[in-house]
Amino acid sequence: MKIFVIGAHGNIGQLLIPKLIAAGHIVSAGIRNEAQATEMTALGATPVSFDLTKQPKELAPLFADHDAIVFTAGSGGKTGDDQTLLVDLDGAVKSMAAAKIADVNRYVMVSALFVEDRAKWPESIKPYYAAKYYADHWLEFSGLDWTILRPGTLTNDAGTAQFTMQPTGGQVARADVAAMIQAVLEKPEQTIHHKYSFVNGDLPIQQAIEQAD
Repeated sequence: MKIFVIGAHGNIGQLLIPKLIAAGHIVSAGIRNEAQATEMTALGATPVSFDLTKQPKELAPLFADHDAIVFTAGSGGKTGDDQTLLVDLDGAVKSMAAAKIADVNRYVMVSALFVEDRAKWPESIKPYYAAKYYADHWLEFSGLDWTILRPGTLTNDAGTAQFTMQPTGGQVARADVAAMIQAVLEKPEQTIHHKYSFVNGDLPIQQAIEQAD
C-alpha cells in the first residue's frame, strides 16, 4: 500500500514509518516543518510538506494515488486550546474532506481512550478530548472506510505486542500503538468501521483484534 501519515514527525509517526517500510509499504510523511525532511528520508519515507491549516482542496492533491491515510497528528501539549481546536478537530476534519476529494477511502484515526465518555475526560486536557470526540464523530459519518484507535495513556516503553481490549484504564507503549495502526491497515476487511480501545495486556495483536470484534 501507499500510505500517507499525517503527523509523521510525532513520536508515534516515527515509530510507525519503519514498521510500514519493513512490511513493504510506501510511505509519504506529512510534516509541518521542512527541516524535518531529512529525518523522514532516513526512516525510508518520502517527506511531504503538509499544513493542516490549509483548505481541503489544497490538501487533496497531496493524497492523490495513495491507498490509505493515517492521522496521528496533534497540536502538542505546549500549544493553547486554540491550536487544539484548529489541528486536532478542524485539521482532522479538513483532512477527511481532502481524502474524499482525492478519492482515498481508507482512513485510520489515532484518538484516545474514553473519548466517547465525557464523564471520563481528564480535567487537565478536556479541550483535547472535546476535539477528539467531535473529530471521531465526524469521521464516523464521513463516508470513508475508517478505523478509530483509542489507546490508553502513552508511554515510551519498549513495545510488547501484547494488548488488552476495551480496558478500564491503563498504559500502552507508543511502539505498540504503531503496531496496532499497521495491523488494522493490513486487515481492512476485518477492521473497517470498527473502534478499538486498548492498553498493553496479554493478548497477541491479532487475537486482541478478533476478541474486540
